[in-house]
Amino acid sequence: MTANRRFRDINRIGPVQVGTSFDGRGHEKHTAACMAPRCGFSADYDSRAAAELAARTHRCPVR
Repeated sequence: MTANRRFRDINRIGPVQVGTSFDGRGHEKHTAACMAPRCGFSADYDSRAAAELAARTHRCPVR
């Protein structure tokens, strides 16, 4: 099943974008996803601070 998400409050920290959306149960989730080609990093977090910390400390393996 694919997740259709409507992201809001999107910020970019380096190559990583952080956005907020609601999951299927109506809970707020925060996602950090790297936009660099062939990187593939993305993760969901329960707090915005955790997602932004992941974005700041992410190092792409592909350079």
